[in-house]
Amino acid sequence: MAGPARGLGRVRDSRMQRRSLLLAAPAFAAAPARAPAWAQAWPAGPIRLIAPFPPGGSVDTILRLLAPSLQAGLGVPVVVENRSGAAGALGTAAAARAAPDGQSWVLVFDSHATANALNPQLGFDARRDFVPVMLVATAPMLLTTPLGRPWTSLAAVAAAARAKPDSVTYGTVGAGSLAHLTMEVWQQNTGLRLVHVPYRGGGPLAAAAAAGEVDLAIASRVGLGGQVGTRLRALVQSGPRRSAALPDLPTFAEAGFPGVVAEAFWGMLGPAGIPAPVTARFHAALAAALAEPELRRKLEEGQGVDVVASTPKAFAAFLDQQIAEWGKVVRDRGITVD
Repeated sequence: MAGPARGLGRVRDSRMQRRSLLLAAPAFAAAPARAPAWAQAWPAGPIRLIAPFPPGGSVDTILRLLAPSLQAGLGVPVVVENRSGAAGALGTAAAARAAPDGQSWVLVFDSHATANALNPQLGFDARRDFVPVMLVATAPMLLTTPLGRPWTSLAAVAAAARAKPDSVTYGTVGAGSLAHLTMEVWQQNTGLRLVHVPYRGGGPLAAAAAAGEVDLAIASRVGLGGQVGTRLRALVQSGPRRSAALPDLPTFAEAGFPGVVAEAFWGMLGPAGIPAPVTARFHAALAAALAEPELRRKLEEGQGVDVVASTPKAFAAFLDQQIAEWGKVVRDRGITVD
């Protein structure tokens, strides 16, 4: 691609194909006939779900909504463990190093797709060191501003940024996150220059945005912690079309800025080497939990995410696409971790 703007345009063009892939992928392959005795007895004790971001963010929120249903379905304690730091890399690395016995899993955020492009020395490979389980959900990101700021449209923000370059600030969950890359592409498309303020996760970002520490904040609705409509004004959403949960909020394209399309995602991974029968059983437990009407309502209506509940094969293909697409944006824009 000639530049990241065209690359992001391809994300929009491929969105329907990606949705079709997730829905049409074949069911997870049957488990091998012979498996270790411990795998047949899985789960053997409490299950650890690693949230590689602080409490209060989207990963933490989704895991805590999932945990009770998983615990009921699997019959063992399911514990959410926050291991935050390095834009999710510390907790993800802990999952990569965990024993491949099915007792530890990690819910990754979209930053997983750019982790190796941002820092090749992380100590883990985003694909090779993990077994994909499920793309749990996706969601458009919302570009918001504190109610105390004067802007009521994206055009007004653009005018302010054009009048005074490097004066308008925007917060994200971290350098190299999909939110950061989306704003990078918007700036490239428009010639604007904004100031990026990275935070250590959705919880800190939501608190800072609500307090007016930044002029703009971009994250999913769940990542903004219920502040939208109370302390934050949403200006646009980043999806390819208006979300059913936010039918009155325009997309970037509808606001006059085409070529800026991206969606946050949350996916479950396990350390590489977990026997296929264990992965299959955990996937089945996740799918059963996400099929519960009340949990689905809490996620879709309460948190504004679109439940996907993909097969492992579809999630693997999705990750490959995301890593290639957004890794190129990182390299083309020269983005580094501060």
